Amino acid sequence: MKHFKADGFQRMEKKGRRKMFFHKDKKKTVKPVYDRENKKPAVRASICTGEQVAGFRDVHSGKFEEVMLLRNENDLEDFKDTYGIDGEVETFY
Repeated sequence: MKHFKADGFQRMEKKGRRKMFFHKDKKKTVKPVYDRENKKPAVRASICTGEQVAGFRDVHSGKFEEVMLLRNENDLEDFKDTYGIDGEVETFY
Protein backbone atom coordinates (compact mmCIF):
# COMPACT_ATOMS: atom_id res chain seq x y z
CA MET A 1 0.00 0.00 0.00
CA LYS A 2 1.50 3.34 -1.08
CA HIS A 3 0.58 6.72 0.32
CA PHE A 4 1.31 9.86 -1.63
CA LYS A 5 0.10 13.45 -1.69
CA ALA A 6 -1.10 15.05 -4.92
CA ASP A 7 -2.98 18.31 -5.45
CA GLY A 8 -3.70 18.69 -1.72
CA PHE A 9 -5.62 15.41 -1.52
CA GLN A 10 -4.13 12.39 0.12
CA ARG A 11 -4.76 9.36 -2.03
CA MET A 12 -4.18 5.72 -1.40
CA GLU A 13 -3.18 3.21 -4.02
CA LYS A 14 -4.20 -0.36 -3.31
CA LYS A 15 -3.98 -3.29 -5.71
CA GLY A 16 -3.55 -1.01 -8.71
CA ARG A 17 -6.68 1.08 -8.05
CA ARG A 18 -6.73 4.69 -6.92
CA LYS A 19 -9.46 5.85 -4.57
CA MET A 20 -9.97 9.24 -3.01
CA PHE A 21 -10.97 9.44 0.62
CA PHE A 22 -13.94 11.69 -0.15
CA HIS A 23 -15.36 9.52 -2.91
CA LYS A 24 -19.02 8.65 -2.36
CA ASP A 25 -20.76 5.71 -3.94
CA LYS A 26 -24.04 6.34 -5.71
CA LYS A 27 -27.02 5.10 -3.75
CA LYS A 28 -29.83 3.19 -5.36
CA THR A 29 -33.21 4.87 -5.12
CA VAL A 30 -36.09 2.71 -3.99
CA LYS A 31 -39.58 3.69 -5.02
CA PRO A 32 -41.82 3.86 -1.93
CA VAL A 33 -44.93 1.70 -1.81
CA TYR A 34 -48.12 1.81 0.22
CA ASP A 35 -50.76 -0.73 1.23
CA ARG A 36 -53.23 -0.44 -1.66
CA GLU A 37 -55.81 -2.69 0.01
CA ASN A 38 -56.08 -0.86 3.34
CA LYS A 39 -55.10 2.70 2.44
CA LYS A 40 -56.09 5.10 -0.28
CA PRO A 41 -54.38 8.33 -1.37
CA ALA A 42 -56.00 11.55 -0.15
CA VAL A 43 -55.37 15.26 0.33
CA ARG A 44 -56.30 16.93 3.60
CA ALA A 45 -57.05 20.63 3.17
CA SER A 46 -57.54 23.25 5.86
CA ILE A 47 -60.63 25.42 5.51
CA CYS A 48 -59.02 28.35 7.37
CA THR A 49 -55.52 28.55 5.93
CA GLY A 50 -55.88 26.60 2.69
CA GLU A 51 -52.91 24.40 3.61
CA GLN A 52 -52.93 21.05 1.80
CA VAL A 53 -51.17 17.86 2.85
CA ALA A 54 -50.95 14.71 0.73
CA GLY A 55 -50.97 11.30 2.35
CA PHE A 56 -52.89 8.09 2.81
CA ARG A 57 -56.20 7.50 4.57
CA ASP A 58 -56.92 4.17 6.25
CA VAL A 59 -60.05 2.64 4.72
CA HIS A 60 -61.19 1.02 7.98
CA SER A 61 -60.38 3.59 10.68
CA GLY A 62 -60.21 6.80 8.63
CA LYS A 63 -56.85 7.69 10.18
CA PHE A 64 -54.75 9.96 7.94
CA GLU A 65 -50.99 9.45 7.49
CA GLU A 66 -49.24 12.61 6.25
CA VAL A 67 -46.57 12.19 3.58
CA MET A 68 -45.84 15.61 2.10
CA LEU A 69 -46.93 19.24 2.14
CA LEU A 70 -48.47 20.48 -1.10
CA ARG A 71 -47.42 24.01 -1.99
CA ASN A 72 -48.61 24.00 -5.61
CA GLU A 73 -50.09 21.76 -8.28
CA ASN A 74 -46.64 20.40 -9.22
CA ASP A 75 -46.21 18.96 -5.71
CA LEU A 76 -49.42 16.94 -6.16
CA GLU A 77 -48.13 15.60 -9.48
CA ASP A 78 -44.82 14.66 -7.81
CA PHE A 79 -46.75 12.81 -5.08
CA LYS A 80 -48.75 10.90 -7.67
CA ASP A 81 -45.65 10.04 -9.72
CA THR A 82 -43.68 8.92 -6.66
CA TYR A 83 -46.34 6.44 -5.52
CA GLY A 84 -47.63 5.45 -9.00
CA ILE A 85 -51.12 6.91 -8.51
CA ASP A 86 -53.35 7.38 -11.55
CA GLY A 87 -56.51 9.48 -11.66
CA GLU A 88 -57.90 11.89 -9.10
CA VAL A 89 -56.95 12.00 -5.42
CA GLU A 90 -59.77 12.49 -2.90
CA THR A 91 -59.71 15.81 -1.00
CA PHE A 92 -61.29 16.10 2.45
CA TYR A 93 -61.52 18.90 5.00
